[in-house]
Amino acid sequence: MHRTTGQHDPIEELYRSLDPADTASAVSVILKLRGETCDIDCLYCYEKRKESPGGARIDARQVRRLTELFRGRPLTVELHGGEPLTAGRDHVADVLGELAAQSSVVRVSLQTNGVLLDGRWLDLFDALYPDLRIGISLDGDEQGNAWRVGYDGIPVYPKIAKALRLLAERGRTAGVITAVTPTVLGRAEAVLDHLADFGAVNAVSFVPCFDASVRRGTASVGRRPPASRLLQQARVTDSGGPDWAISPAEYADFVLAATAHWIAAGHFTRMKLEPAVSTIRRLRGLGTGFCHFSDLKCDHVFTLYPDGRLGSCDELPWPQARLTLLDQAADQEAVVAAQRGSPLLGSAKSLMHRCTVCEYRDTCGGGCTATRLRYDSSGAQDDYCDHRMRLVDGVAALLAHPADLAGARCRKVRWRPRRPNSMRDVTGFLTRWDDPAASRARVRLHTSGHGNVNTVGLPGVHAADDLDPSHPQWHDAIEPGARPLIDAVTRTWGFVTYDSCQGHPYAGLDMPPAERRVGVLPRDRGEYQAAASALCRATMAAEPRLPEPVRVLVGRSELACETTGRTVPVLDLRLRPASGRGWSAYFASLDEATEHLAAALRHERPEPGAGCACPPPLSAATRTAEEARG
Repeated sequence: MHRTTGQHDPIEELYRSLDPADTASAVSVILKLRGETCDIDCLYCYEKRKESPGGARIDARQVRRLTELFRGRPLTVELHGGEPLTAGRDHVADVLGELAAQSSVVRVSLQTNGVLLDGRWLDLFDALYPDLRIGISLDGDEQGNAWRVGYDGIPVYPKIAKALRLLAERGRTAGVITAVTPTVLGRAEAVLDHLADFGAVNAVSFVPCFDASVRRGTASVGRRPPASRLLQQARVTDSGGPDWAISPAEYADFVLAATAHWIAAGHFTRMKLEPAVSTIRRLRGLGTGFCHFSDLKCDHVFTLYPDGRLGSCDELPWPQARLTLLDQAADQEAVVAAQRGSPLLGSAKSLMHRCTVCEYRDTCGGGCTATRLRYDSSGAQDDYCDHRMRLVDGVAALLAHPADLAGARCRKVRWRPRRPNSMRDVTGFLTRWDDPAASRARVRLHTSGHGNVNTVGLPGVHAADDLDPSHPQWHDAIEPGARPLIDAVTRTWGFVTYDSCQGHPYAGLDMPPAERRVGVLPRDRGEYQAAASALCRATMAAEPRLPEPVRVLVGRSELACETTGRTVPVLDLRLRPASGRGWSAYFASLDEATEHLAAALRHERPEPGAGCACPPPLSAATRTAEEARG
């Protein structure tokens, strides 16, 4: 039987190598139609920082050669820049005609700043490629677009807004790419509302300006730099990065605020939001075409320049990302050989090693390797990983309680799905829990030699009946080590528990040890918010008193109902071995840790609307004031 490397190489599951024999997986090709040539001069433009020669144009022959090179494989093509419309109508028409003639090209998109877009361009698109997807670069409202200027230094926002209004008049839609810079921080709701007011906008992608490593302005041609470059030079310092740069933590706060508003304002009904949608899909176990969340990363993304340079993703540093020349590559095997010989791609892929053991690997997908490389070189890759985790945790919280932005920013309650995690009848269980008069049949309870209480009396995970405090066998069904935590949640808080385990070392068995845990099943969203916040406060209060070998984790998860097929959000309280400490020390300290945690739980009173113990993010005004104080 044929086996792919993805079946035994965990890195391949996060970063799949290009396989010439794979005719199903698409590759994405970014056509730099005019290289870096553009009719505006955005201060943060990464393409112009490459300082590659512009002026030439990709032609139809190169497009045809590209499809020959990747023969037998689907291609998605993006006309990019610089500004692709500066190539001129006749030239763009030739390129679009060639793309339309190629059956392997399954999607074509155009990313433009919108300055040149007019009715004649739209007529051309309608005639030659009616399904052309249009993307507009617009950084939110007028204030947010301060960095998008012409060579005269004047912001071009009015021209871009005009292009979007024209698209709406023509019945066309467009996706918007919005760079997240300090000009939009703290204003996610207003920025999203502004974009939603454009009738043509059906998708928004917030991309971060992680440019802290930029230390000099873009070079100018000629002796007199334009006003835009002088403006840029004034905003770039030798240390600390440019004024348009943001941190990963700031980006996470912005995206979570935008996602909460996207849900609350109903924008989700007509407008896709990234990275929110891809995060939601991964939380649901679904795939996504967004490479930051997919295994189709840099080995499946190519960039072609007018001079024939063929390289990997355009966000990677050039010339290191160059692979070959278009006319020198005979076939995909030659491209794969160039990829395997690329030190840059080798380094990018090696960064996935840390992802293979990360608890977020199935939702995060590893992120952007180009960004990882930048943060790795500065020794700050942990900051990048931390913000990815925060995005996953926060979006998971919003799915459980869309109105709770404070809960989405909680750093203590993390996404930790349990699979499998199901109950025969969730609604029936909750109804019976709150009805002491309901009929309750006796159940089978057996205890294993390792302390497991279940229907068969065996170690490990086995079926167990779902009991409630009014059941006569309730006490006997709870493993003794978990009782203090169960009592605090059910008696003191009045909440529902759906699962528990006292923890088992399984000495002498070929089984991994089990942690002590208690599962909480909220009755509704309000109770979910109250429980999550109270668990955060309680665990934060207990942590200073816990014995060193034990740590507490509050995990968000979902419980599947076997009767209806629906899932409901749940919370799991877990006592875990501390990093670097073994299971023996953990089990020796487990009862003491349980006493401290149970006491902290009893001290708390979950109340709807009460916040967690995590500090809120700094407001834009506070951040500015602190920066001014140095």
